[in-house]
Amino acid sequence: MSKTIIDTNFNFPGQKGVYKGKVREVYNIDDELLVMIATDRLSAFDVVMPKGIPFKGQILNQIATKMMKETEDLVPNWLIASPDPNVAVGHLCEPFKVEMVIRGYMSGHAAREYKTGKRLLCGVPMPEGMQENDKFPEPIITPATKAEKGDHDEDISREDILKRGIVSEEDYDVLEDYTRKLFERGTEIAAERGLILVDTKYEFGKTKDGKIVLIDEIHTPDSSRYFYAEGYEERQEKGEPQKQLSKEFVRQWLIANGFQGLEGQSVPFMSDAYIESVSERYIELYENITGDTFVKGDLSNIENRIASNVNSYLKG
Repeated sequence: MSKTIIDTNFNFPGQKGVYKGKVREVYNIDDELLVMIATDRLSAFDVVMPKGIPFKGQILNQIATKMMKETEDLVPNWLIASPDPNVAVGHLCEPFKVEMVIRGYMSGHAAREYKTGKRLLCGVPMPEGMQENDKFPEPIITPATKAEKGDHDEDISREDILKRGIVSEEDYDVLEDYTRKLFERGTEIAAERGLILVDTKYEFGKTKDGKIVLIDEIHTPDSSRYFYAEGYEERQEKGEPQKQLSKEFVRQWLIANGFQGLEGQSVPFMSDAYIESVSERYIELYENITGDTFVKGDLSNIENRIASNVNSYLKG
């Protein structure tokens, strides 16, 4: 097994505090900067798996930073620099407590809801007569409340977000506009690489001066679902599953082994061979999504490497 980074305990210059999410750990520096470390933790059904996936954090961080650079002309983002393969540094932001989920196709959670007979998702109607993985007439935005660590994100409608005062109407209109623009650009980038961007989620925050910016990750296999464009139509016509690039292959493995994050269920045993196969799939995802060859970071001492690179950056 390759070495992984599961948990961090750094003490950077000017450090004010640290927030630990399901996958990322975020260090507050002087109430000005955030140092975001992408760990190798794997989360599915809002549950963190017991073993890390080699190179996963590096892959997520490098896809996200590349995609932020490819969309910064459309939507402002929090990113300033990436001093280490697993690290992004950006402006301190106050996150909005909603995730902006946008779906171009009826897949994943939407398909599971549809199969139960639901035709309304987050207050948005889904047409009759669709089959799994069909394209929606127009992409639909189906927000979710941002869960605390260990809790499940919950579907929520625009109306409930506004009624509960989670986001003001003025700000929510900006979030919707940015979400549609980013999804359109993501769809174009994916098409250039022979992929279909099926669905994704974006998170936003406000900087100290009140500017709404994109934060966290964008167009990664953890936050997005991709299909291979080649053969999509034929597979739909035959009612066959789509060939996809996303974390869905982990979810399907868990479901097949009796786990969907429900009460009383236990995470199935993951062998070293299975963990390595997941790592290989993530590298495949990286190369397909970015069009770049993946260059593995030095794993001999990840913690020292990250500490050295971040400290050098902060000392400037």
